[in-house]
Amino acid sequence: MAGIALEVSPANAPQPLKKKRLLQHHKNGVLSQNALAAVRRSLPIFSARDRLIQELKKSPTVIVIGETASGKTTQIPQFLLKSGLGKTGCIACTQPRRVAAITIAQRVSAELNVKLGEEVGYCVRFEDCTNEKTRIKYMTDGMLLRESLGDSLLSRYSSILLDEAHERTVHTDVLFGIVKDAQKSRKEKGLPGLRIIIMSATMDVDHFSKYFNKSPVLYLEGRLHKIDILYTEEKQSDYLGATLVTIFQIHQESNPQEDILVFLTGQEEIESMCRTIKDLSISLPSNLPKLLIYPLYASLPKHQQLKAFHATPQGARKIVLATNIAETSVTIKGIKYVIDTGRVKAKSFLPSTGLDILAVQKISKAQAWQRAGRAGRECPGTVYRLYTEEEYSEMDEMTKPEILRCNLSSVILQLMAIGITDVQTFDFMDPPPKESIEDALNQLQILGAISKKCGYQLTDLGWKMSVFPLDPKLSRIILASTAADRRCTEEAISLVALLSVDSILYVPHGKREEAHAAKQKFVSSEGDHIMLLNIYNSFKKYKGDAGWCYDNFIITRNLNMAGNIRRQLRDLCVKAGIKDINSNRTDMAQLRKSVASGMFVNAAELQHDGTYKALSTGQTVQIHPSSCLFRCKPAYVIYNELIYTSKCYIRDLCVIDPEWLFDAAPEYFRRRLKIE
Repeated sequence: MAGIALEVSPANAPQPLKKKRLLQHHKNGVLSQNALAAVRRSLPIFSARDRLIQELKKSPTVIVIGETASGKTTQIPQFLLKSGLGKTGCIACTQPRRVAAITIAQRVSAELNVKLGEEVGYCVRFEDCTNEKTRIKYMTDGMLLRESLGDSLLSRYSSILLDEAHERTVHTDVLFGIVKDAQKSRKEKGLPGLRIIIMSATMDVDHFSKYFNKSPVLYLEGRLHKIDILYTEEKQSDYLGATLVTIFQIHQESNPQEDILVFLTGQEEIESMCRTIKDLSISLPSNLPKLLIYPLYASLPKHQQLKAFHATPQGARKIVLATNIAETSVTIKGIKYVIDTGRVKAKSFLPSTGLDILAVQKISKAQAWQRAGRAGRECPGTVYRLYTEEEYSEMDEMTKPEILRCNLSSVILQLMAIGITDVQTFDFMDPPPKESIEDALNQLQILGAISKKCGYQLTDLGWKMSVFPLDPKLSRIILASTAADRRCTEEAISLVALLSVDSILYVPHGKREEAHAAKQKFVSSEGDHIMLLNIYNSFKKYKGDAGWCYDNFIITRNLNMAGNIRRQLRDLCVKAGIKDINSNRTDMAQLRKSVASGMFVNAAELQHDGTYKALSTGQTVQIHPSSCLFRCKPAYVIYNELIYTSKCYIRDLCVIDPEWLFDAAPEYFRRRLKIE
């Protein structure tokens, strides 16, 4: 599609792909006001400011394609504010990830010389750093989606910028439809208009423009610092080994203060790489710079994530080991080299089996260019792609939208809470498979969240469930715990918080037996859920002592995060009308009944051959070796997660009585028995 190219200085049109390809990037990270102002003026977007504002005034919806590091994420909200285009309300800019929302808000508040949380702020899950004065608000797409629950017109906003649109997260895809409808409704009602700006460095512009009523496309060309992109000569069978070789080659050949960003697939891989680098660095020559290694992944607490963004001390080198959390809209100070493994861990949901397949897969070309954009933002940089040029040419152009490969029950619950009852006809950019929508509606119906008397409608229970930013099954556990004969809500919200973070236990290399022995102190015959509560209660008893956590092979940061989530859930209980949540139970049977009430579709029954059968699908499954029930054979269990690796495993288990299942959903299990 033809678009409007905004002239910037310097201008660099994309070049054909070669063995080495040059990109250009801008300088960032200077702290003084004068230096910040100079950096802003040097950004490619700055010279196009007047023309950009003119084009934004012409159309209520525009699509902005800006080269990585052109300055679109930090500058366009400021342009809107200073030009008066944002005077009728707040300017929202969404990000797919919380770390990007936080760090960008910090940067923009520094540029405007205002206190973070006042004129410029951020809002992410379980943390709101804004107030009534906030004019520019960076937020995760999920948080804006939750705001639409109470205000489908998004009336507090004058402009909404949906950034990194190419990532096509499920929340962003739903937001496309919601903001488009809000803009139309506000116009029809004669209310102040809503300006929509869709931004990315790379996307299928024809597809986006068509969806947004043939909106104009503005191209921002030009970068400041060049990047060399290098490919391997041969395919790498061991990409982790190749990563280590590349890291130490750079370390021995380059100057101090030239930092490295490595893209890996997940927490376990990152922590293993951290240990290996530390072990190998012991034998390096003493004249080399000191290595500082920082992990960066989604479940890491904010204060630990932000360590990766600190300036590197003199005479040292920083190595940041990150997941795709670092792909977009973030600038990590000092990064000159990027090592791209070409892989990402992604989850796909199969409605027919209820199976979440979490697997490592190849990235798309769009992701590869986003990763390349992390290098050279302060100076010329180099990207080492640990795959061949031929492998790159075979990658998909764009990442498959998440909405086409995920469980939609939470999304549909939120849509219905907004007032969109006919979700089958919702204006999705890429409609999810009919099977996925029907499966989600069925899940919500059997949970009691919706009824089908006159079309699908939210029940009173469904309204309360929609208050919680959780999987509907977890929300149902909390609400089930409030029954007069149970009153175990304190325990329920603790459990749900623990199930909302990554594993709180770890097994260091070479210390499997010690870790197993430590775990036995908390093991419960009632299952992993009760074991998690035992750990959490002991953690509180020892007041979060890091030494106690270390001795017991417990990940302090994940328990602290669970504690933070728990506090937020307690506040949301009040919002949902749950007033009395205090309890002091030592008998966990009532909690396990509540778990059965929320997760009865995740029930499994022991078979004669020692395997289990998932009652909802009839699928043969096995207890995961990490479970404290691995060597036990309870007759019935509830599982939190069904995953496929080498086999179908159920994880995070709770022992239940079968009659609890019939109490929770008599019609559902009566139908299951008839089918069988």
